[in-house]
Amino acid sequence: MTEVLASAPAAEPSAAMAPARRSLVGLTRPGLGEALTAIGVPDREIRMRTGQLWQWIYFHGVRDFDRMLNIAKPLRQRLADAYTLDRPEVIVQQVSTDGTRKWLLRMPPVDARDKGAEIECVYIPESDRGTLCVSSQVGCTLTCTFCHTGTQKLVRNLSTQEIVQQLVVARDMIGDFPGLTPPTDGLIPSGEGVRAVSNIVFMGMGEPLYNLDNVGNAIDILSDGDGLSLSKRRITVSTSGVVPQIGELGDRAGTMLAISLHAVRDDLRNTLVPLNKKYPIQELLEACRNYPGLSNARRITFEYVMLKGVNDSPADARELVRLLKGIPAKINLIPFNPWPGTAYECSDWETIEHFSDIVFNAGYASPVRTPRGRDILAACGQLKSETEKVRARARMMDA
Repeated sequence: MTEVLASAPAAEPSAAMAPARRSLVGLTRPGLGEALTAIGVPDREIRMRTGQLWQWIYFHGVRDFDRMLNIAKPLRQRLADAYTLDRPEVIVQQVSTDGTRKWLLRMPPVDARDKGAEIECVYIPESDRGTLCVSSQVGCTLTCTFCHTGTQKLVRNLSTQEIVQQLVVARDMIGDFPGLTPPTDGLIPSGEGVRAVSNIVFMGMGEPLYNLDNVGNAIDILSDGDGLSLSKRRITVSTSGVVPQIGELGDRAGTMLAISLHAVRDDLRNTLVPLNKKYPIQELLEACRNYPGLSNARRITFEYVMLKGVNDSPADARELVRLLKGIPAKINLIPFNPWPGTAYECSDWETIEHFSDIVFNAGYASPVRTPRGRDILAACGQLKSETEKVRARARMMDA
């Protein structure tokens, strides 16, 4: 199901327009403190008021300053006069037959030249968890040949605020803040101890380690126990192999790490993941061995897309086992998700199972990732372009 929630083009910025009020949603604690200082809140109150805003924004998910009942009415009015609690605009929502939800979001313009960046994030429900796949960049600077997202040019990095706002929007849309009602389709996980959004994966548009400062600050907000309160063990950052930043990610954020590997030979990986020309496999794996906090309880996930006749032979499976020796690891085998114009095909199921058996028998967990959201192009490597086509069709229908 595709639901066009808004289709009007973003307004052209004008020098004559009054400056837009800034949203507080997605700001760090220091950012909220600066916002309070800017409207005259005394220094002695900043820490207390920041804590109050933090809980109302990130724990309660409020959209109106008047609901902040432990803040005096005059201060609530000053906040409302200067700021908003706005989220990014949801342009399109698509719901897969398997319950996967994909949202196209339009961010507010960052300056007079910006018409408002558009990104996608994907929500994947399971019986005992809900995973949100977030984007870290608008477009992508990498040109991985099997990835649809990689066919789109990089526009810019997302800010800390824009990264965090993706989770806030998701919780709004699926009723995951206190007092909200979940959708009635029965596809959102629920039950005692089950959170509708329990896991975050940085596997959407972009290379997170090329935006590490903003990603790290966002993780601080996502994992803060007084607000959104996600465990860092339930936050996974995926990289195509930006070696110099891997250790820094571990030191800075302490999250789980995933590596988009996809090949066991440099010559092939140079084609599939061109970043390999700069950081070859052995250099990448050495950085993995030194990842801070690595242990059997905190294994690295190696993602391996299964491409028919390209990287799916028994010899490839055995070489994968050899390469990962000594690294606490799990191998995620990903059936290739086709997209228009691709030259690749998904490996046959029998081939995938045989590959998985070789890896499993060598002592590694090797789950085959069940494709989710294929019918709305929300699966791994499929983001953005199809939604643009849906919007174009919707505009034609409205004309």
